[in-house]
Amino acid sequence: MKKTKQHRIILSGGGTGGHIYPAISIANELKRRFPDSEFLFVGAKDKMEMEKVPQAGYNIEGLWISGIQRKLTLKNLSFPFKLTISLLRSRKILKQFKPDVAIGTGGFASGPLLQMATSKGIPSLIQEQNSYPGITNRFLGKKANKICVAYDGLERFFPADKIIKTGNPVRQDLLSLEDKSIEAKDFFQLKHNKVTLLVLGGSLGARRINELIVKKLDFFQEQNVQIIWQCGKLYYQDYKIYGDVKDIQVHAFLNRMDMAYAAADIIISRAGAGSVSELCIVGKPVIFIPSPNVAEDHQTKNANAVVEKDGAILIKEEDLDVDFENKFSLLNSSKERQELLSKNIKKLALVNATKDIADEVEKLLRI
Repeated sequence: MKKTKQHRIILSGGGTGGHIYPAISIANELKRRFPDSEFLFVGAKDKMEMEKVPQAGYNIEGLWISGIQRKLTLKNLSFPFKLTISLLRSRKILKQFKPDVAIGTGGFASGPLLQMATSKGIPSLIQEQNSYPGITNRFLGKKANKICVAYDGLERFFPADKIIKTGNPVRQDLLSLEDKSIEAKDFFQLKHNKVTLLVLGGSLGARRINELIVKKLDFFQEQNVQIIWQCGKLYYQDYKIYGDVKDIQVHAFLNRMDMAYAAADIIISRAGAGSVSELCIVGKPVIFIPSPNVAEDHQTKNANAVVEKDGAILIKEEDLDVDFENKFSLLNSSKERQELLSKNIKKLALVNATKDIADEVEKLLRI
């Protein structure tokens, strides 16, 4: 139900699609409920949110902030300076915008913004997407009013009385993929007598997964597999030539993810939190290849939360050369195994996440 009350709502999340799209989904739901309200996003300069948020119809302010490199590097020397500047800039933004609530979905910019918001007593909510929170959200969790999570067991990191298990916001068009398979295969001009493999490396792409696909092209042909391959915008120029190979489509980015998921029989994916949440709703057989290059190895932990329930297959990058062909061919040849993985991963889906998070924001607006 739409409410006429005006609110001022500030959101921060970015760096990757996994932080940006949940923030936009939450904003869209709140805008539906409070159409007269004002929204402002805060992101990191030069990151993809500075492009994606305006495309979604929202204003955004940029902070000069980046993360700490895990390896010893000269870039780390500038971090304290960037953090100080970003805290001061966040304070100025908050003073000018005067938000009624602050929402953080992770990423570099959400740290300074939410830190300043909580210090000013602005009601705040953080949305933790991963099964293993990063340092920033663990720190912010001590002061935030509400912490919306997607996994069990996060009492290890956050005050238990602040935690609400909502799941991660996902694209609403993924909730109705049943019976779209034929339409989706026609949309991509795929053959109906071949197995369709969807390969996802995240919005920027995954070098090791791209290398794997190139190396296994002959193997996939033997397996009667056609491929929709999202190689990422960072790698598209290097890999677009493989789009000329029979039964392979190479895309920098997939604008119709609903159709891509509906067309797929098997999916290979990274294990970012947003991807895992989407794949639980999609309910197709999945092989997770987690990125080892993320803080606290959280992608492996995200994938394991599904694998432990026999809802997916996990292959670490270091094991791809030894294990991939065997595990893929066993899955491809067993409809029974595919159906079991599909049934089990669907059990983990939390389809009302965006609505449930917006409900918690509404409660904060009444403080």
